[in-house]
Amino acid sequence: MMAALDVAAATHRGRLRLHNEDCIAANAAIGLAVLADGMGGHNAGEVASRMAVDVITSGIDAALKGAVMQHSRTRAESLIAEHISQANERIYEAGQARGEYSGMGTTVVVALWHDRSVSVGHVGDSRMYRLRARELKQLTHDHSLAQEHVDLGLLSSEQARSAPMRSVLTRTVGNGPQVPAELNTFAVAADDLYLLCSDGLTDMLTDEQISEALISFGTPIQNAADHLIAQANDHGGLDNVSVILVRILNRKRRGSYQ
Repeated sequence: MMAALDVAAATHRGRLRLHNEDCIAANAAIGLAVLADGMGGHNAGEVASRMAVDVITSGIDAALKGAVMQHSRTRAESLIAEHISQANERIYEAGQARGEYSGMGTTVVVALWHDRSVSVGHVGDSRMYRLRARELKQLTHDHSLAQEHVDLGLLSSEQARSAPMRSVLTRTVGNGPQVPAELNTFAVAADDLYLLCSDGLTDMLTDEQISEALISFGTPIQNAADHLIAQANDHGGLDNVSVILVRILNRKRRGSYQ
């Protein structure tokens, strides 16, 4: 049985940007959350992120057709990979066809809850975290030049936060004819709190600050979502910032958890 979910979301253009090129969508009924952070001139980033979210959400919704409870880890990861690939194709073709969209692309992180698990697919540096028993863990691995330097031991995680190459992505949706999504599946537990976010949050706040906000403002979770946006803006708001929060409801306390 799929876990019952409580979902909250918020997005803001930040203090410096004129437009919000992030796009988010969440559907608790089918257990789906999608976040994209677009890039490209002439507001093309906004077009790319919207295309990615629309293609992925509509495609997965149609593919499930009410069969949310039955799909397995293999099925969930396949759905995510298939629809990220479709989004990549659509965005790439649009960029080739229209000069004003040339070079546009987007990051994306997709989470699909099923059978007491969550499958995650991502491309780029938008992230997913899990807060469990007051411990925050990053579940995604940035596709960025800075992260590659961390992996090689050339930079610490703290040094990478301010490194000039921190915004240089090694994998994006829409900038080539094909892109592989990184896929993982994790077991869920009652009271887990999951966070999907753009780098407008993680560039402004450390993991420790994010964890503190989730612990302090996590109930109701819309308060936490709004607080994270406010904190990112208070710390500079240099970029668009978006968050989706998903809590696994503890139905046992309500007398119906099985």
